[in-house]
Amino acid sequence: MMTLADRPGPARHRVVRAGAADAVVLAQVIADAFVVLDVSQWLIADLGVRRMILPGYFALHVEHALVEGLVLTTPNRDAAALWLPVAATGPEEPPEEYRARLAAMTGPYLDRFLILDEAFDLHRPTSVPHEHLAILAVHPGRQRLGVGTALMNAHHAILDRNGIPAYLEASDPAKREIYLAHGYADFGKPIQLPDGPQMYPMMRRPKSHILSERADRRPK
Repeated sequence: MMTLADRPGPARHRVVRAGAADAVVLAQVIADAFVVLDVSQWLIADLGVRRMILPGYFALHVEHALVEGLVLTTPNRDAAALWLPVAATGPEEPPEEYRARLAAMTGPYLDRFLILDEAFDLHRPTSVPHEHLAILAVHPGRQRLGVGTALMNAHHAILDRNGIPAYLEASDPAKREIYLAHGYADFGKPIQLPDGPQMYPMMRRPKSHILSERADRRPK
């Protein structure tokens, strides 16, 4: 059965659901897109080492989202959106054997990755069920063409219909501005990494709830 996530968005950007066979390719797409981010440079200063480690690191997250949530992509597998449902019962559970696998692949950089995870956990909402847009990445050669917007809109439509908020961490001020334009708002203070960049926790309220509130405020 076709769902909203499988329907075409704008004519040039179809959105499809990824499967297990896509994990390696999409992990590489995310690594290629994120390798230049300030937070990636904070994690691993050396570019060559960063290029070696990040694909495996992101494969952990793609595999987890494929099992526990939803991974959206394009027919050409040149972008990925990782969505994870979160109950109002505390921090998200990491993938199985996450710590051991992370240690094996990051070696001397493990502490930085754990600091990042802890910082994320401290800022994430724990009092309301929501969906976490854990990663949104577009291959560098396909950026600024609306691909990321198509991936977001495909799932935002489902969240709006079901009245579910969305949460994410924007990686820098420019990304924050993009998410503001898509209905997200700041959620608490920025995440400040030790001697590193800031990231921006953001929450998006479902449009169905916003429209309902506006209707309630109209004169009766």
